Amino acid sequence: MVTGQQKPTNFIRLLQLLHMVTRNICIFLLAGVFLLQLMVVLLRYVFGIGFLELQDGVAYAFAALVVLGLPVALKQDAHVRVDVFRSSQSPRMKLLIDRFGHLFFLIPVFAMIILNVWPDIVYSWSIHEGSSETGGLPGLFLVKSCLPLAAILMLLQSLAIWFPALKADKSDEH
Repeated sequence: MVTGQQKPTNFIRLLQLLHMVTRNICIFLLAGVFLLQLMVVLLRYVFGIGFLELQDGVAYAFAALVVLGLPVALKQDAHVRVDVFRSSQSPRMKLLIDRFGHLFFLIPVFAMIILNVWPDIVYSWSIHEGSSETGGLPGLFLVKSCLPLAAILMLLQSLAIWFPALKADKSDEH
């Protein structure tokens, strides 16, 4: 599972497991967004029925999908780069630029996200925050918890990229 002759360490196995679980959750959330939104449209425009809970479900699933999709995209090297010169760069230069970006942008930004949202997440859990709409779904605190979780997963993926010995074989990504 790891390139070369190295055996995967427990940390590598943990990263692989976290990636697989997160990716599967994202697939489930994407299917949920599609199906729930389809139900909302059919109920509203075919049967004239509005369902606030379904609308909240779409919003919750979409919000979780967006933030949990970040570490999945990073692991699969499918994230957006604003680097027009990348195609002409050597693999070593690409690695150096990626490491620079992780060290000076990704790590500080996602560490600040964790520090800044943590009090709001704790408060949200303490009151078991739900939808702001009357009759909406409870459990908004769970959705809000996806943001620091995604930030932690991003930091772990960054560690795996920074230390090539931790980087798993690409065959496990798809």
